[in-house]
Amino acid sequence: MTSPRHVAAERRGRRAEFAARWRLRLAGWRIVAADLRLPAGQVDIVARRGRILAFVEVKARRTADDAAESLHPAQRLRIARAAEQFLAARPQFAAFDVRFDMVLVVPGRWPRHLQDAWRDSR
Repeated sequence: MTSPRHVAAERRGRRAEFAARWRLRLAGWRIVAADLRLPAGQVDIVARRGRILAFVEVKARRTADDAAESLHPAQRLRIARAAEQFLAARPQFAAFDVRFDMVLVVPGRWPRHLQDAWRDSR
């Protein structure tokens, strides 16, 4: 059985991802995929603008610093692996510039988009 705390956290996460998608759309991004689940990992949002394809991790915390620091190396690796699987299955994106972004969601503030938040170091 799922605990009420887990349900509340999941609800907050869904709201944060909804806000992040709108933030990106209003900045001219087209959402290609959301809540993408692949064998290698999960990606919150895949978005494109021009020739850029961004794999976006959404983090909701009490402060922007807490949100920015909450993405751990193991999560980055899973996102990078999922990005590889996504791209392997979709040759139409082969010529795109790929990057990894974050959207930080903090109560009472507009979601903050961190472009090129990290690089795949493998």
